[in-house]
Amino acid sequence: MIAYQHCKNRRQSTMVINFSCSASTKLTWILALLLILVTTIQVHGQSTTDGFVNIDCGFTNSSAYIDSTLKIPYRFDGELVDGGLSNEILKEFMAGAGNEQQKTLRSFPDGSRNCYTLPSTIGQKYLLRAMFTYGNYDRLNRTMGGSLFRFGLHIGVNFWEAVNLTNTDPSSTIWKEVLTVAPGNNLSVCLINFGTGTPFVSSLELRPLQDTMYPFVNTSVSISYFNRIRFGNVTDPITRYPTDDYDRFWESWPRTSYAWINLDTDKKVERLPGDSAFNVPSTIFQKASTIDMNISSTSIIVAAGPNLDTKSLQLLPIFHFADISNSSLSRRFDIYSAEGLLFPDFSPLRFQMDSKYKIGHFLQNADVFFTLNKTSSSRLPPLINALEVYSLVRMDNLTTDSGDAKYIKEVKTHYNLAQRNWNGDPCSPREYSWEGLTCDYSKSNQNPRIVTVNLSTSRLRGGFAISFMNMTSLENLDLSHNNLTGAIPDYQLKSLKFLDLSNNKLDGPIPDSILQRFQAGSLDLRLEGNPVCSNVKDTYCSKKKKNTTSTMLIAVIVPVVLVSLLVVMGILWKLYWKGKSGDDEDSMYEEETPLHIDIRRFTYAELKHITNDFQSVVGKGGFGTVYHGTLENDDEVAVKVLMEKSIAESTDFLPEVQTLSKVHHKNLVTLQGYCQNKNCLALVYDFMPRGNLQQLLRGGDYSLNWEQRLHIALDAAQGLEYLHELCTPSIVHRDVKTPNILLDKNLVGIISDFGLSRAFNDARTHISTAAAAGTPGYIDPEYHASYQITVKTDVYSFGIVLLEIFTGQPPLLMDPQTVHLPNWVRQKIAMGSIHDVVDKRLLDQYDASSLQSVVDLAMNCVENAAIDRPTMTVVATRLKGLLPTVSSEKQSASATPRRTYSMDSEIPRQFQLMISGASNEGSSFQSGYTNGMSETSLLSGR
Repeated sequence: MIAYQHCKNRRQSTMVINFSCSASTKLTWILALLLILVTTIQVHGQSTTDGFVNIDCGFTNSSAYIDSTLKIPYRFDGELVDGGLSNEILKEFMAGAGNEQQKTLRSFPDGSRNCYTLPSTIGQKYLLRAMFTYGNYDRLNRTMGGSLFRFGLHIGVNFWEAVNLTNTDPSSTIWKEVLTVAPGNNLSVCLINFGTGTPFVSSLELRPLQDTMYPFVNTSVSISYFNRIRFGNVTDPITRYPTDDYDRFWESWPRTSYAWINLDTDKKVERLPGDSAFNVPSTIFQKASTIDMNISSTSIIVAAGPNLDTKSLQLLPIFHFADISNSSLSRRFDIYSAEGLLFPDFSPLRFQMDSKYKIGHFLQNADVFFTLNKTSSSRLPPLINALEVYSLVRMDNLTTDSGDAKYIKEVKTHYNLAQRNWNGDPCSPREYSWEGLTCDYSKSNQNPRIVTVNLSTSRLRGGFAISFMNMTSLENLDLSHNNLTGAIPDYQLKSLKFLDLSNNKLDGPIPDSILQRFQAGSLDLRLEGNPVCSNVKDTYCSKKKKNTTSTMLIAVIVPVVLVSLLVVMGILWKLYWKGKSGDDEDSMYEEETPLHIDIRRFTYAELKHITNDFQSVVGKGGFGTVYHGTLENDDEVAVKVLMEKSIAESTDFLPEVQTLSKVHHKNLVTLQGYCQNKNCLALVYDFMPRGNLQQLLRGGDYSLNWEQRLHIALDAAQGLEYLHELCTPSIVHRDVKTPNILLDKNLVGIISDFGLSRAFNDARTHISTAAAAGTPGYIDPEYHASYQITVKTDVYSFGIVLLEIFTGQPPLLMDPQTVHLPNWVRQKIAMGSIHDVVDKRLLDQYDASSLQSVVDLAMNCVENAAIDRPTMTVVATRLKGLLPTVSSEKQSASATPRRTYSMDSEIPRQFQLMISGASNEGSSFQSGYTNGMSETSLLSGR
């Protein structure tokens, strides 16, 4: 083998291989060479850059080049985008460019949306990075001109992030990253013109990730880079490929004051068996930062820059730890965010990687503030190796039906319609749909369909594009006033109602199928102005046009709903509370030991004020009474006053407060605060003006239609999926029922009442209780028999809810004896048909196949054995297939008392990628050492 290595080296330098081998050993050497060659090919095939897509935007040479620093090829972008202009940054900025890709860019002065289409693998997880270097390419000095310079980015059909270059040094390079799942065999990146500056991009980089990485990223959730930091004594401002196989950018933590101490090791840091959630390079873990032994706590602030829109930011932190010190003393600490305790009593493993994060736990602050606090049992101070912070990107918008999208793009290519600015998805988002197309968004359980194509007066030439015949939802096609030639095709589309081919150059016979549909009145045909009409007198060749209003209109059902006012039932309670308010002031004081949770604590006087002295009653139950209230900012709230007067008396108060203070999801009720008082034990929630699901299903003048019922079912399923799968530890609600599904003004389903909820760690498969809690009719029979709770307990209850939604019946019926709803459904179907179980208030206005799917799903959920029931993830996925959500609610981030600003995730002018000793200018840092706490702020954001 050594001899072969010597021969191989000679071959590299002289291109000749000389063997001095006996005849008897030639065959052995040949076989050895073949084996080594195969091995070499296999190793090369497993290169870490396999799947990398590297695009130099605006590069004018169609031949690829090898980046001198990264040693990977970058290529021309012209084949991946329609339109745009190639530009170079000004020569005065060329020398300071970090790499070749930042010297050129593509700008898009025309069109509201311009998209790149990058090759991808369907279902593959990717890191996508876009980089922007203005370099005053247009000589207009837009970044420093004082006016707003801002444009947007879409990942597919969903908003990703805004790029804000206002008051930014023209030599600076900004980058944006998103971790996402490819929806198909290509991934589109779109630049959106906000009217505040011409969009441009310098480079695009696509990096495939392992399926196991970033487990919270899926087809519905992507995450955008906020910050990624490595600690310790790091010389390069940015660490990337080849150190990181996935080419993530790791920013170095700034040099710090006396209190911070950097640690290094040459010893290999091992990955825990089976841990591939992040695959952070071992090199990152070989450096760390800790603090002086005399300091017990350290804080890290990662702040949003002034150019970042922080209104809807929801941030997810990921901490990476490995104890690389030589000390054997204990090191334990608590990890806090501004919202409270994240991880208690954590001890990093020695020379082993350990990552801490909470799936689905997004922080509602634009600036993230973390504290590592040494515990009383620890001998050593806290330590950290790396930190990642991402913001939530919801992937709620639906793409155009794949068939329609494929065929309309074939039409675009056939007629060379690039000048029409048909970019990105044809129908989605709705505000960027293609000119000349009308899409049908009414069937929310399906992707948008193209129903109208109007290419009149579009200078079309040649024959008909066969692709039109494959668009099975097409109703109206207008190709008039063009230069189309040849015969009229035999359109077999049953959906087609209007076909205008007038004023072209069409000849040949008119297909019988088209004539028959015209004569039957199912097709409005226009052919005047074509040679084919030279000997035809029929109306379709006449200039007199029929009134086609009825065929051109798309029926729109606009439900007008009125919500009847709830009856005010609070006179007696008002008198009761007025009596209470007359008690001595000494009895009104708040208890001295408030709950240690990060939500507002209301005083009794405040509750009286916001409820107008407990005047308006909106609900009653065994728990107590619910009052309507209005906060200082005019937000409406519901105030639930419990029957009990103290935490010791109430079994529901504490679990509900503790649960709702930690969970945040659009389909879970928001707890605004609580009152813990000698006179009152109360919870303050967002007010839900449409009441609860039970009320709408079985009372009132308003009846939910089929689509609304499925939407509400999906809302509730997504809320439960969040509790089961995305909370750490998982949470079982234990009282899922229609009265506990509230409805906001848009009929969005919100799960409420967490008084019976319980949490358990992944290591535990169930929780044992003294008795089966819940509401009769909804209780899981397996739980009732064993008193052991699992997440499948909620699945059973949800199955009952689903049965109620489409039957309109209560969980227990008198028929004439008491019958459980699942048995009633089975009996009805056995004796008649599936339609016999449907709520009569639907008036037969529902989709039969959708009904069958929902019935099957509900009956699957109420299987007696928990192991036979689906998970809530499966339930939500199946419901989403019937009726996906299409709207994305943006939640406002709560204000933070601390705010430190900086530049927008910037690569400074002196930054040379992968070159040691580069300066770290362009980012501002501060550190302090006061009162026994070390505090360091990274002022970058994105």
